[in-house]
Amino acid sequence: MNAALTVGLAQVNPIVGDIGGNAARIRTLRRQAAECDLLVCGELALAGYPPEDLVLRRVFQESVERETHALAEETADGGPALLVGAPWRQGDRLHNAALLLDGGRIAAIRFKYDLPNYGVFDEKRVFAAGPLPDPVVFRGANLGIMICEDMWTPRVAAHLAEVGAELLVVPNGSPFETDKPGIRQGLAAERATEIDRK
Repeated sequence: MNAALTVGLAQVNPIVGDIGGNAARIRTLRRQAAECDLLVCGELALAGYPPEDLVLRRVFQESVERETHALAEETADGGPALLVGAPWRQGDRLHNAALLLDGGRIAAIRFKYDLPNYGVFDEKRVFAAGPLPDPVVFRGANLGIMICEDMWTPRVAAHLAEVGAELLVVPNGSPFETDKPGIRQGLAAERATEIDRK
């Protein structure tokens, strides 16, 4: 990696459906993270998680898009870039997405590849799976963006390693479980080890 990056992690605690309020929380945290290069928000941070059927409403999708573009425009101020989770339409398909907002625009979009469909999760019903993601070039670094479940199995990390990712960034948004932080840390260590071997 040619660049030194300062990455901030935004614990937004979004409210499902409160797009304006969630965006305001992100703005506040961005101001507080003024020394960072990149502020990473959680999975679906703009919509709240899990949004269930709310994401199928066109008015909701349009509101998310408007707020995302407004946040993107604000990154023209030279402050931190944002990696924001949001439901995102591409053509006639709706995806669980991570959007890199930088330089006043949406600089990159990556879609969740591995959609969970167990327990409280029924993402296959409301979202389309994305393709295996390629790295995002950000200020001299190749970021491999994997959204939550994409980290739970080796496939996405292995692909990202093969195509040049240098740093894995994994926005998560799962409901709280007592043991989940330890499980995530173990999985993150496994994926990092796998990508380091490539």
